[in-house]
Order: sequence, then structure tokens, then C-alpha cells
Amino acid sequence: MAGRYQIADSSSIISPGLVIFEELVDENIQKMIAIAGSVERLRPHCKTHKMAEVARKQLAAGISKHKAATFAEAEMLADAGAEDIFLAYNIVGPNIARAVEFVKKYPKVTFSVTADHERPIAQLSEAFSKAKLSIDVLLDVDSGLHRTGLAAGPKAEELYRLIADSPGLNPGGFHLYDGQNHQTDLAERTAAVQACWEPAHALKEKLTAAGLAVPRIVAGGTGSFPIFAKIEDPVLELSPGTCVFNDSGYSNMFPDMQFTPAAVMLTRVISCPTANRLTLDLGTKGVASDPPAGKRVYFPDLPDAVHVLQNEEHLVLETDKAKDYQPGDELIAIPTHICPTSALHKSAYVVRNGEVVAHWNVIARDRQLTI
Repeated sequence: MAGRYQIADSSSIISPGLVIFEELVDENIQKMIAIAGSVERLRPHCKTHKMAEVARKQLAAGISKHKAATFAEAEMLADAGAEDIFLAYNIVGPNIARAVEFVKKYPKVTFSVTADHERPIAQLSEAFSKAKLSIDVLLDVDSGLHRTGLAAGPKAEELYRLIADSPGLNPGGFHLYDGQNHQTDLAERTAAVQACWEPAHALKEKLTAAGLAVPRIVAGGTGSFPIFAKIEDPVLELSPGTCVFNDSGYSNMFPDMQFTPAAVMLTRVISCPTANRLTLDLGTKGVASDPPAGKRVYFPDLPDAVHVLQNEEHLVLETDKAKDYQPGDELIAIPTHICPTSALHKSAYVVRNGEVVAHWNVIARDRQLTI
């Protein structure tokens, strides 16, 4: 098998199997800290790994602030020992009561959520006031993605004041996610990130001048992380996610980011139907299917293979090297999108020094744990 993905004995790995190379995870965490400049500036997103063991590695490295997208992820982080958790999601419906229950269950955790509308702000305020508790609420600022949030203008200023004036709620700052910034050219990406940052920074300056606290701006994703890291502002928190595992999609999109894919798929040949075809057991139930068909995984040992067909349990490749393989032979596949790939697996095989040494459960792939 290619490169750094050596396994002395893979016979225990049921394929398609999610395999984590622990040394590469450790390297990626250290690279993340080096780019940030200090652990204090980091608030990594756990949506990529969803595993307590990875969260504990980050905590052991000194990273005390963490980001999640679901209550299951937040609960996984809290159980792993995190005491500052930002649920970067607008809370509505039953999640209002779940937020109260989370604060009750984890009283030592500084817990925060986002909002971009008056109605859930009022509901959060009512629920937390009734429970005689409080929660930090970050204003969700739209950086141009137009998925959630408000543009950094008068309406955003008005809503932030509402948060500050609402019983049970503490103004927690801003959430500034720029998932639209996928420019491969570093100069273009840098300009786009600056265009996102400047209005939010101006809004922060205006609010603080008026006496309102803006304790944090949680900004960016993986692709914009190194650019935000160069901005010097004491309230700025950096929230990369994918780079802890990395994947082939981000490796190709952001060649300036030197992270190594640490979570891969081990797949086996199950059929050789024609002279130039291999059929693998890596279907859409094993690897994320949100990338376009034909571009969902990369094979280091078969870089020129054409993906001609993928179903739930099969992936058919065409390659001139098909004659070199027989049923039962193994290949390493690097997912294009690792975040939803990890959610397809109950657990991952962990390799250290070339040996399978552990299983890590993908705890937070579920939508609900106990809350």
C-alpha cells in the first residue's frame, strides 16, 4: 500500500473500513497549532472526526475551546473533558429545551449557541430565564455564503443589542463562517477572506464603542484558517475542522495547506469482471457521496483509475493495472470529503507504528446521545 499507509497485518479490518493513522493525526494537530500561532487562538470544529479520542488529543495539546454543529457533538466534547463548547447552529424547536438541559447537565462548561432572528432569541430568553440559567449567544453574521446569518449592518447591530438586553442571554460575540471561500489561488482567497472580515470587524468596533461586549469572533473554516490566522485581533478565534483528518478534496483545493490525510478507507477487490475492470467493496454506504460521481475517493496506488460505476456496496474502476489484482487484494482510498464519510462508520480502526492497536467509536455520528 502507498506511502505512509502501511499496515503490517490488515486481516482484522472488515472492509470497507475507516482507518485512522494516529501519528498523522498528531502531526496535523501540531501543524494546526503552528499555523494558529498559539493554542489560545484555536476553536477547532469536531464535525470531521466526531470522536472522543481525537477531542482528548486536542485537549492534551492545550486546545481548550471547541466547536460543534449538533448536541451529540457537544455532548461528546463535554464527556471528553472540554469545558468551552460553541454549538455553531441556530437553536429552534426542541433544541431550545435541549440547550437548557445541556447547561444543567454540564454546569462546568461554558456553552454558547448562535442566533440570527428575534423569535428564537425570545424563546431562548424565556427558557433560560425560567430555568434561572444563562447562555452565551453569538450573532450569526452572514459573510456572503447566504446560508444563515445577517449581513454586518444595522439589522445585525439591532439584533445584537436585543441579545444583550434579553434576560438569561449573554452577548457572546459573532460567528463568521465563510464556507463560500474555496479559491485555490491563495491571493484570491486572501482577498475574499479580508472582504468577509472587514465588515464584521467594523461592526465589532461600533458595538464595543457603544459599551457592548463582543468577547469573541469565531471565524473561518479549514480553507480560510491560515488567512484568518494572520489577522491580529484579540477576540478572533480560528475554527478549522477538516485538517485534523484532511482529505483529498481539500488537499487538491488548497495546495498551500500542508496537512496529510490521516483517515482513509481500506477496501478490497471483490471481482475482476473484465480485463481492465476492478470491482471494490467501497460503495456509497462506505464513503461520502456528496462529491460528484467518479470523484469521491482517490487511490494513491491507482491514480489514473476511472470510476465508472458506484452503487451502495460496489465501486467499479477501469485501469490498465487491473491485471495486477485479484479478489481479496487491498487498496487504500483517500476520501474526497472525510466529514460525512466518518459519519457512515460506527467505529474506526486505529493504526500506530504500522499495527492495528485500537478502535475509536464515532460517537457523535448519532443525532442524539442522552440530551
